[in-house]
Amino acid sequence: MRALVIEDDPALQAQVVNFLTEDGFAVDSASDGEQGGYMAEEYPADVAIIDLGLPKASGLDIIRRARAAGRKFPILILTARDGWQSKVEGLEAGADDYLVKPFHREELLARVRALLRRSGGWAQAKMESGPYQLDTGAKAVTADGKPVELTSFEYRVLEYLLTNAGKVISKSELTEHLYTEDEERDSNVIEVFIRRLRTKLDPESHYNPITTLRGAGYRWDLPRA
Repeated sequence: MRALVIEDDPALQAQVVNFLTEDGFAVDSASDGEQGGYMAEEYPADVAIIDLGLPKASGLDIIRRARAAGRKFPILILTARDGWQSKVEGLEAGADDYLVKPFHREELLARVRALLRRSGGWAQAKMESGPYQLDTGAKAVTADGKPVELTSFEYRVLEYLLTNAGKVISKSELTEHLYTEDEERDSNVIEVFIRRLRTKLDPESHYNPITTLRGAGYRWDLPRA
């Protein structure tokens, strides 16, 4: 999953980026409203964390412009403890949730994961499909109740496919949502990760959870629990 962090306090921005990176996100970041607004409109983010008090353009302006441009990713706003008006304005502008400063790492990550699950139509904390269960909090995957050992990148590919279960995901889309703008990309490695996932998730080819659609991409095809 790819996250966008827009925060002008260097220490806080570094802290949030570090929290998300350690949790497996590819993270882009901006320090002012002008750069952040461009990223919010142009980058394929899955979730954005936006401070409201930014130089050059406010967080509210960024949210309104992103929504007007048709960007639907969930937005978590960062607000001051006594700023109830800004919470209301942020939510009215199109944000989905807010977090009061200072905050704990666990609360930030829990809110981000919940927003991502809901954006994919998942109501439960653990995503279940067929014999598989993916726990986004523990970063754990089971098949028929037995743990499946995945590398961090294999997990990220699976999480994106399962979050968007039933949708066709192209290799380029997967690549865009697994790497930041500054990382070197090679969409050919996606085929390698898909092959490894199939082997680890379904070694006997009983369930065939991932379908390849020639020239279009991949689709998680098992029903949601």
